Amino acid sequence: MFGLFGKNKPVKIRSRNENKKYGVAAKDVKELLEKGCKLLQLPSPGAHVCLYSDGTTVTEEFFQTLPDHTELVLLCRDQTWSGVVCDIGQLLKTDRYADGLIEAARGLLSDEKSPQRRKILTDLLLNLEDRSELERREEHEEWFKGVDARFKTKSAYMKFNCEGRMRGYMKEVHGATKTIQKAKVREEFLKTSKSLSEMLKTAKNNGCYFDRTEKERLCTREGWFTCQGSYEQKVCQSLHSINPYGSRESRIVFSTWNLDHRIEKKRTIIPALLEALQNRKSSDINLNYFYGLLFTRENLKLVHIVCHKKGAHNLLCDAKKIFRKASDTNKAKQNVKEKKRRLV
Repeated sequence: MFGLFGKNKPVKIRSRNENKKYGVAAKDVKELLEKGCKLLQLPSPGAHVCLYSDGTTVTEEFFQTLPDHTELVLLCRDQTWSGVVCDIGQLLKTDRYADGLIEAARGLLSDEKSPQRRKILTDLLLNLEDRSELERREEHEEWFKGVDARFKTKSAYMKFNCEGRMRGYMKEVHGATKTIQKAKVREEFLKTSKSLSEMLKTAKNNGCYFDRTEKERLCTREGWFTCQGSYEQKVCQSLHSINPYGSRESRIVFSTWNLDHRIEKKRTIIPALLEALQNRKSSDINLNYFYGLLFTRENLKLVHIVCHKKGAHNLLCDAKKIFRKASDTNKAKQNVKEKKRRLV
């Protein structure tokens, strides 16, 4: 053993807050602390060393068993080190290493043969090269490739993207008219569909959900969206997240994310609406309830494609909310009569 024969053991040492490592040779921990504190300009009282890899404290006995050039961290009295994860935490707190990381990742990627490690490096680069702080077309032309020239900002395009999804849902509701055999039922359904369409237009097709400049957005101010988990979960177990404002690739990938109806649109909501109109008028339908189920966060969850379960959800509409309350219906009839009276 090195200590027993008075020979020095070469190790690599660094402080908690710096990445630069120094080569130090010492015969025991006491000498290592003396040299290390002097080299790193740290106070010696209470100083201690641990393994860089996992934070294990290096005792005198343990030191003698370490291989040459083991990486160690020199800590002050109240400092701790939990291993490599500490370095990751430091990187997440600051952007000062971003340029160096990008350069290093590109270099590794060019020589990497393992598909798994290439994927990790590619994802790292995608997030490090995030340009989400840019908003206008002239600032980030790459992001707008393939986007119609009428869109001058990222937020405007993302709002349009969300509006398109909502219009698609409305089109599916209107399309159900073709399945109705009875003329009277078809007529009432068309009235209901028209009313829902007007409500959606009034809300500007809820495009605010994808627009990071809006109060009702589903993302952060920077544009980060978090998967809300499959229909039966409160949160995403995989912690999926994405910022489509960051890069063209992220914008395209975000198109695979779904606004999933917890109570299903085709299997449950539209059939329930059709059933309700078999013997009732459109004026009896609780439009606010169906509007909420079809077009709002009340029933919609933003989910990563992996969390989008396409099987039956087996969730039903609330039978107590399908029809308007009698008081609401009477009030509506009175409003209609009042309008007719004014016209006369």
